[in-house]
Amino acid sequence: MTPLVRAEQAVLGAIFLAPDQLERLSPWLRPEHFSRPVHAALYTAMLTLRADNHPASKAQGTGAVPMSWITDTVAEASKHTRGLTASYAHSLMSASPRPEHAAVYARMVLEGAIHRSVARHATRLRQAARADAIRGGVEETVHHAEVLSDVLTDLARRWGSEPRPIAPAVSAPTPPDPPQSVDERLLADEEFLLGCLSARPEKLSEVVAWLHPGDFADVGHQQIYRSLGALHHRGEPIDQLTVLWEAQHRGALADRTLDAEQVLRICDPSVVAGSAEYLGEQVVQASLIRTSATASRQVRDLADNESLAPGRLIGYALHALGPVGEVRQRWQIATGDQREPPRPRDSPSPTPPAARVDAARARSRSPRTTSSPTVAPAAAPRPSIPDLCHRRSPA
Repeated sequence: MTPLVRAEQAVLGAIFLAPDQLERLSPWLRPEHFSRPVHAALYTAMLTLRADNHPASKAQGTGAVPMSWITDTVAEASKHTRGLTASYAHSLMSASPRPEHAAVYARMVLEGAIHRSVARHATRLRQAARADAIRGGVEETVHHAEVLSDVLTDLARRWGSEPRPIAPAVSAPTPPDPPQSVDERLLADEEFLLGCLSARPEKLSEVVAWLHPGDFADVGHQQIYRSLGALHHRGEPIDQLTVLWEAQHRGALADRTLDAEQVLRICDPSVVAGSAEYLGEQVVQASLIRTSATASRQVRDLADNESLAPGRLIGYALHALGPVGEVRQRWQIATGDQREPPRPRDSPSPTPPAARVDAARARSRSPRTTSSPTVAPAAAPRPSIPDLCHRRSPA
């Protein structure tokens, strides 16, 4: 049994023993934050009975709690899930080490929900990138990248921190995708583009602002484009031989990234065909899809790392998405689409003290001394926290 499941059992057991815990948990702990359907059903039933003024809702602390609180909760939850028995409810009570620590256990449940939400949206981005790579579009990839970015921003602010990209102290390189054949059409487009730029160097001025060497899928093509860009920057003549000489100076021949025949063939002016602008757009579009797929894998790996606290998870994930935004901006320039990326719909105020108090419960109210636990009185009702983990994608 995982620590997360134990935390879910502990918080439910604490509420069974002390129903008044719902008063401070219900504004920010939601049924969908539980990973197991049976736990979500039990918590939903507790909220329903409390809304119906169940007699147990008037019980204070861990004193006399009516037995009907357990039986009625199980009966209500059984309407939505099968196999639930009163004996399981009793086992939940024994699984709660300290009922007065319910807020801490609930914060653990919330952390697990944040990890699952990030993992789910990262998976959707990866699936969209794969689909766009097959059908030759980019719209779904752009859409799901925006959704993931908005979800991370919302989670950060709801958790009580700023949505700020954080570079990991030690960044392990992301392994490449499983071996698969590179799209031959894309490689052909890259070669045609390089040939067109070599034969008509004036076209470089039109593409260098938004086409970068890293946009090429083939490493050799990256080196040829770097050579073309260096010659163009220095104002030197560009032809087959000058490109070959520059590639040699850059070590591309010595490390066998390229060979002379390959450079001469690609830069042969007699086989030039196509529009540099159009071909460049295709190269950047493919780069956007590849970058999104890589970022989605990185974010998913981060979400699967249960040792990461929510603040670090969100910061690292935003950092992993950074290259996607950079490539997307250049793709928009290439295609003439200068629209700004949509901003999160519900931009919270810069300082959200209520969210910080409610969401970051573990910096919580557990007593540090041996004195009997007390509950800090609430000065004013706190606003409820909207659903963190089931933000819908725009239609």
